[in-house]
Amino acid sequence: MRRTLVAGNWKMNGSRASVAELVDGLLAGAGTVASAEVAICPPHVFLAEVGARLDGGPVALGAQDLSEHVSGAYTGEIAGPMLAEYGCRYVIVGHSERRAYHGEDDALVARKLATAQAAGMIPIACVGETLEEREAGDTETVIGRQVDALLDGPGVVALASAVIAYEPVWAIGTGRTATPDQAQSVHAFIRGRIAARDAAIADGLRLLYGGSVKGANASELFAMQDIDGGLIGGASLDADEFLTICHAG
Repeated sequence: MRRTLVAGNWKMNGSRASVAELVDGLLAGAGTVASAEVAICPPHVFLAEVGARLDGGPVALGAQDLSEHVSGAYTGEIAGPMLAEYGCRYVIVGHSERRAYHGEDDALVARKLATAQAAGMIPIACVGETLEEREAGDTETVIGRQVDALLDGPGVVALASAVIAYEPVWAIGTGRTATPDQAQSVHAFIRGRIAARDAAIADGLRLLYGGSVKGANASELFAMQDIDGGLIGGASLDADEFLTICHAG
């Protein structure tokens, strides 16, 4: 399976000048990344400019979120068809910060996944546990609940054209990283949970790890059997560091 690397956690960072410099830096080296599909998900306000710079080249465009609604009186929201019109191939749904700061629950994330697919995009559905949940031994309970919402909502067939990213909340922006074995264990659990519904879909599903991935640890993480790439956070704000991750394997 070809690896997928998503510069997906730019968060609310950047200016027009810094984003342009970063994208140009990525494009300068992306052509040499033959072993992976690369995508970047800038803040919505930069989508048009970034899309123009990418111009159908080796790096795909993605968005950080979308509304569950296709249109209507939802001031401040961004509809899936709008993102698709600007050339977005991917869109992140259910990021831990959306869950924590905007009250997005599992059912809403499942609806957003379906909305993204209806607009012709590939959703990257994020799942993950907090430090308290991990220390309480509830990792599989939490992850299982989040995955089941996708299986019971859009359905297992929908996952054939989706990506799931495991992002342990305790390893995002903290400098802490799950060990390769810890990450592999959760990825294997996710794949097994989906395989119970459809083994073929589970086998072909791309599972990304997102939690303080850096050039120094990427190769070890990507060597794990069920880790198919990364949803990269702070390291994606440095073109050279992100390209190092893209070449890891």
